[in-house]
Formats: sequence, C-alpha cells, structure tokens
Amino acid sequence: MCFTLVMTPTPSGPHPDRPSPAAGGVLALDLGTGSVKVGLIGPGGEVLASASRPYPVRADRPGWAESLPGEWWAATVDATREVRAARPDVAVRAVGLSGQMHGVVLSGANGEALRGAVLWSDGRSTAELARYRALPEARQEALRNPAVTGMAGPTLLWLARHEPEVLARARWALQPKDWLRLHLTGEAFSDPSDASGTLLYDLTRDAWDHALLTDWGLDARLLPPLRASGAQAGHLQARAATALGVPAGLPVATGAGDTAASLLAGGLPDGEAQLTVGTGAQIVQPSGTLPGPVTGGHVFRDAGRGWYALAAVQNAGTALEWARRALNLSWPDFYAAAQAAGPLQGPVFLPFVTGDRTPHLDAHARAGWIGAGLEHDARHLARAAFEGVALSISAAAAVLPLRPGPLWLAGGGTSDPWWRQLLADALRRDLRPVAVPGASLVGAGLLAWQALGHHPDRPPLTGSAPVTAREDGIPAGTRARFTAAYPALKDWFRSPA
Repeated sequence: MCFTLVMTPTPSGPHPDRPSPAAGGVLALDLGTGSVKVGLIGPGGEVLASASRPYPVRADRPGWAESLPGEWWAATVDATREVRAARPDVAVRAVGLSGQMHGVVLSGANGEALRGAVLWSDGRSTAELARYRALPEARQEALRNPAVTGMAGPTLLWLARHEPEVLARARWALQPKDWLRLHLTGEAFSDPSDASGTLLYDLTRDAWDHALLTDWGLDARLLPPLRASGAQAGHLQARAATALGVPAGLPVATGAGDTAASLLAGGLPDGEAQLTVGTGAQIVQPSGTLPGPVTGGHVFRDAGRGWYALAAVQNAGTALEWARRALNLSWPDFYAAAQAAGPLQGPVFLPFVTGDRTPHLDAHARAGWIGAGLEHDARHLARAAFEGVALSISAAAAVLPLRPGPLWLAGGGTSDPWWRQLLADALRRDLRPVAVPGASLVGAGLLAWQALGHHPDRPPLTGSAPVTAREDGIPAGTRARFTAAYPALKDWFRSPA
C-alpha cells in the first residue's frame, strides 16, 4: 500500500483522447510533506503529464519534523524536467502551486531559507500554546482554530524564544508553497487558504491579525501580503525558468493550501463531506458561510470565496507504515496478515505516532499496541493497526456537524477494497469512492488557469459503487476499548521519560 500518489507521465505523441496541444497547458507544483508532484494541466483540468520526487522529513530530536527547502527545490527541478520531456509539444502558459499547510520557512529577502522548514507535524511548541489559551475568548473565536503545535504562530513563538538570532535575520515567515513561489518569482505573497491555517489570521475579518504578533513582540512584517489564490502573484524569473526548462516571464498564480486546492479540483458541494486518506486523514465539509468554531477541529478559507470545516487526523498512512515496519512485513503481507486474523479478541492499537490532532489535540500522544497476549501473533497486531487508524478517523469525524448519509471517499490510501470496508464499518457510514487522482495537483493547475482568466467548469462529483457499512464490522468491545484507551493513558503520555 502506498500513501504517496505518483501519477505516470503521459508519453508524448498523438493520442485520440488527448486535448489539442494548441491550447497549451499550465505547470502545477504540489509541494507535499514527503514529495513534490509536478503536472502539466490542460484547460479543462486534465493531467497531460506528471511526475513526483521524494525528499526526507528530518527528526533531529523527538517530536521535531523539518525539511530542507533546498531539497524541495532540487526535487521540483527534477520532476519538472521529467514532465517537460514527456510533453515537449505542449506550451507552458503559467505556473500554479499548492502545498502542505501550517509550517514555517524563515527566509531572507532574496528567498534564501535561513534554517530548515518547521513542518505541520512538528510538536516542539507545546509550551507556547499557553499564550494562545490565555487570549480573550472573542479573540480565540476570531482565529476559529484550536491552539495546536505545528502551526506557524506557535512555531514563531518557539523560534523567538530558542533561536532569536535566526528570527532577527528573517525578512519573511512563509508557508511552504509561498517559499517556493518566492524562489520562482522573487516576490513574497500568501493566500487566505494558507494564511487561515497559521493561527495568525482573523477569519471574521478575513485578514492577518498583525496585532497578535505585535502584542507578543514579534515583527508583523514577517507576514507576506495576501492575494487571492487564483490571482497572479509575480512572474517566473530567468534563473528559475532556466533550471526548470520552461520560458521566463510566465505568470505565477498565488496558489492555495493542499486541502483547498483539492476541494477546488473535486468540486465537493457545500454541506457534503469527504474523507481523504493518505499520510494523514481529513474529513472536510465546505461551507458558503463562515462556520462557527469546531471543538477539536478546524475552520479554514478555501481557494475561492468560501470556507470549510476540517477534522484532521494526524496519523493514518504514517501509523500504518510504522506498524508495517515494526512487524517487518511487506505491504501485501501486512494486508494479508490483517485479513487473516482469527476470531480471538485482539489487542487495541493507538495510532498516534506523531501525536494527535482531531479530536484530542495532544502532541504528547504516542502509538502502540495494548492488550496483546501469548495467544496473539503478527496477524492480530496487523489487524489492530488498521482498526486503530479507522477508529481514530471515526472519532475525528464525530466533531463535525455531518449530515446523515454517505461520505465521499478519496485519497491514495483508500484503493484496497478490504480497507475501504473497514473504514465504512468504523465510521458507521456508507462511503462513495471517488476518483480524483492528484486532486491538489489538479487544483494548483486550475488556479494557474484562473490567473490567465480561464475558469473551467468542473464536472459534478461522481463516485463508484458505494461501500455499505456493516453494524458488526468492528466488534463493539474493540470500539469501546479503543475509546477508553487514550483517556486512560493521557497522563502517562505527558509524564517525563
């Protein structure tokens, strides 16, 4: 099972289903946590060619998560050159971006990254959350998001306390895709979808909360100006264009956070909800009006004029990959072992490898199996791992005001029919799998087309045959013990090692 979606480049040459290259295409850059995806996107949102390159996430200390922006750039160059080689017949007309949210890239005015990028999964800023919890209630409500580690605001407070010299040298504190655009254009901007996920953005005013930084002694000028996701935010500089193998001077769209870009590509209607499973998992619910605060969840701006509520599961594919490696199984053997588990009451697995976001908001939480005995073997541990991730997703979904009925299902981590069934059983909801391959990549391309003044109509969302939830798919005892495990261990997670 693979949680990084890699789309095969379309070979060059004539093809009856291929749009005419006369219309050209746009270059879409999707800067993910563990890899960058690059695509050539046609005027209707069709993927003409794509490629992906990985890069490592570094954990120099327990609970930390960083990447080197220079490695982002090198991977982007390699993947872009592969895409151009696959379709040299298609003229590139613009560039669009999407990317992982919440992190911080401290940058000089020239785009130089001054240190490693602190990522969304980083947990170092737990002490700084007290500053947010001490804010007046009205101010907390305007942020519309709970205080959690990994978001830019707490990370900046940590940097001010632990690395003040580096922070003093910074001209910009950028989101990952905004650093990449600065590298492309020489100009710094952000968009509301990414800005709303920083804990430095007033969603009621739809603007940066500069006063918050000033009150805490931080330089409000670190935050870049805002532009709409589909607006032009500069032009491709010659040096970057040469490295990528595309013409200089191309317009570059502001872009959006990856979830907002995915929503744009998928066309999820207001009020309906979609579960996406990959490295993490997300349940998103678009809204044409600003939702109220969601206990344990989030509210962000989308890539247009709306908003969405989000339940964010920090560990889905991450936890399954960790469990698979711990059991020393290949992915096919991991699936086979889980499905072969006998009727014995098995152990419970907590999937919080890097802490937990929704619903517990606890960076200290950790993963492991509980309740294993001599009667259990790798089959039961494998099944417990899948059940634990599925039940964690179910607990997160419970914080949203979901309508009755099925959920749409997407993501590179949902292709296996047995796993889809387990997810439906855990959620106690039917699931409608939908094929939106590379949704955030397509969304980045659509934003590039918007920057050119072209707004393609997206087809209505359609899914394959529904997966019907079974009442007895997960034993009631397993569900009850999973629900009880985190409260029982919460204090132990926080105790000194």
